[in-house]
Amino acid sequence: MKKYILLAYVLLALGVGRVAAQSPNYGFDRDADFSKYKTYKWVSIESAQHLDELTADQLMGTLEMELAKKGLTKSPSDKVDLYIGYQIARANEKQLNHYDIGAAYGSAAGATTGTAGETTTIVHSGQLVLYIYDSARNQLVWWGVLPNAIDADANPDKKQKHLDKAIEKLLKDYPPRKKP
Repeated sequence: MKKYILLAYVLLALGVGRVAAQSPNYGFDRDADFSKYKTYKWVSIESAQHLDELTADQLMGTLEMELAKKGLTKSPSDKVDLYIGYQIARANEKQLNHYDIGAAYGSAAGATTGTAGETTTIVHSGQLVLYIYDSARNQLVWWGVLPNAIDADANPDKKQKHLDKAIEKLLKDYPPRKKP
């Protein structure tokens, strides 16, 4: 019985260590007036590492919900207050090979068929870096880094719960408070 209790304590300590290790770092422009920022648009950061399409959609949906709690609204317009982009630091990486069957698209008279073949998808685990730029000044006003933000090994439900907690932690101090 003592073995089981000891094992439970060890497992609990390991779990607490993983959550505690997930503390964000961030920085911001002290001269920026964050109260004026209301709208944003996603931008792609050149040469950044990105996620597979499904995980990227999951991440962006989670970020959008958290940004909405912060008073920001996503807009399709180019006239927005903020540009937001992200990248994933290559920590743990899995390469998945799968067979691509191609696709047919177009009208019935002129359908085009994609070619079949093997494709490779990279699944990233690890560090998420979020950048927020003032669109009028083309200047970075906030950045945040969170280790262990993406858990590629989790099932979809656990992955979402992990992401929810991670994004909440990442944006905990956004917008930064002005010091009197």
